[in-house]
Amino acid sequence: MLGYDFWIQLVVVLIALFYGARKGGMALGLIGGIGLLVLVFGFGVKPGKPPVDVILTILAVVCGSAALQAAGGLDCLLQIAERVLRRHPRAVVYVAPYICWFLTVLCGTGHVVYTMLPIIYDVAIKNNIRPERPMAASTIAAQMGVICSPAAVAAVSMIALLDGYQVGGHPFGFVQLFSIVIPAAIVGLFAECTYSSFRGKDLDKDPDFQKLISDPEQKKYVYGETTTLIGKVFPKTAWASLWIFLATIAFVALLGSEPSLRPVVGKKPLGMTQLIQMCMLTAGALMVMFCGVRAALISKTTVFHAGCVAIVAVYGVAWMADTMFMAHLADLKVILIEWVKAAPWTYALVLLLVSKLVNSQAAAIATIVPVALQIGTPPGLVVAFSSACYGYYILPTYPSDLAALQFDRSGTTHIGRFVINHSFIVPGLIGVLTATAMGWVFGKLYGYI
Repeated sequence: MLGYDFWIQLVVVLIALFYGARKGGMALGLIGGIGLLVLVFGFGVKPGKPPVDVILTILAVVCGSAALQAAGGLDCLLQIAERVLRRHPRAVVYVAPYICWFLTVLCGTGHVVYTMLPIIYDVAIKNNIRPERPMAASTIAAQMGVICSPAAVAAVSMIALLDGYQVGGHPFGFVQLFSIVIPAAIVGLFAECTYSSFRGKDLDKDPDFQKLISDPEQKKYVYGETTTLIGKVFPKTAWASLWIFLATIAFVALLGSEPSLRPVVGKKPLGMTQLIQMCMLTAGALMVMFCGVRAALISKTTVFHAGCVAIVAVYGVAWMADTMFMAHLADLKVILIEWVKAAPWTYALVLLLVSKLVNSQAAAIATIVPVALQIGTPPGLVVAFSSACYGYYILPTYPSDLAALQFDRSGTTHIGRFVINHSFIVPGLIGVLTATAMGWVFGKLYGYI
C-alpha cells in the first residue's frame, strides 16, 4: 500500500507542475527545483537522477535545427510547402495539416507552423473556406509531427530512454518507433481533417461573419493583402543548409535502421543517443563552415530559444518526478503492474494528461516513460502508445494555438465562453486518440505487444 507520504509528495509535484505551467516558459523547469528541495529536505527523499543523456541529445538537435534557421534553410523549405498548398486551394483543409505535419517531421519542431498560418489563412479566406477548419487542424497536425521526427526533442528523448531495450525481438531504434507513430499519425490526421471539413458554418451562412464584413473597413481587414513567400529568392547557401540538414536526418535514419553499419564500441554497435548527438553537432558545424552562418546568430533564433526552454523543462520536471517515483518504486510496482496488464490504455491516458500539465511532449516522455519501464510496463506497449504524448491542446494556452487565434482575422478560430470549448480541443482529441489507437493496432500487427 502507498502511504500518506506518497500522496503528500505527489501533491507537491502536482503543485509545482500546475504553477510552473501557469507561469510558462522556463518557469516549469525552474520550479521543479523548488519541488526537489521540498522532497529532499522536507521528506528526506534521496535525490533521483536528472536525464543527462536526454538533455544532451536535445541540445545537439536544437543546435543543428537552429543553425538551419540561421542559414535560411527553414525559409526555403517553407517556400516549397507554400507552392504545394496554393496549387490545391480547395483542398486546403486536408493539404495544410499534412504539409504542417510533414514540415515538423523534417525540421523537428512544430514551431514551423507560425510561418504557414498566415499563408493558410490567406488561401482559405480567398476561397471562401471557413479559416477555422484548416488553421486549427494545422496547429494540431504540426504538434502531432513532433513524435514522428528524428530531429525532434520528443522522439530523440524516447530513443534515449529506450536505448538498449528489445522491442519486437529487435534492439529498439528509429525503425521500431517510426513504424508505429508515422502511419498512426497519417490515419489520425485523416480523421481530424475529415471532421474539420464539416465543422462550423460556411462563411456565407455564418451570421456573425456576415455581420463582421458588412463594415467595409472590417471586410478590408479580414480579406487583407496576400501573404506569401513565393517569388522570394534565397541564396545558394540557404539551399545548401537545407540539403545538409536533410542528408543528416537521412544518415541518422539509415544507421538507426541498420545497426551493423555503426562502429562497434565495447562489443556493441554505437548507441543511437551518441550517434544523434554527433550527427546533429556535425550538421551545425558544416552549415557554419560552408553556408555562411554566423555562429553568433544561431543562439538568437526562435528554434534555439524554444529548444533551450524545453531543455530546462525536461531538466527540472524529469529530475523532480524521478526523485519522487523512485522513492516509492517498490510499492508502485505491486499496484501498477497488474493495473497496466488489465487496462494498458491507462498508460496512454497518464501520458496524455501529464503532457498537458507540463505543456511539453519531451518533458512528458522524460517524466512518464522511465517510471513506466521501472514498474514493468512492456517496452512494446510504451512504443505503441507514443502518440499519446501530445495533450496540451486541451486548454488553448500553447503558443501555436494562440498564434492561430491571432492570425485568423475572421474570428472563426476562437476560445469559447467556458474556455474548454475552443477551436482546437475536438480536432486534437480526434487526431491524437485515433493515432494512439492505431499505434496499438500496429503494435499488435508488428508483434510489439
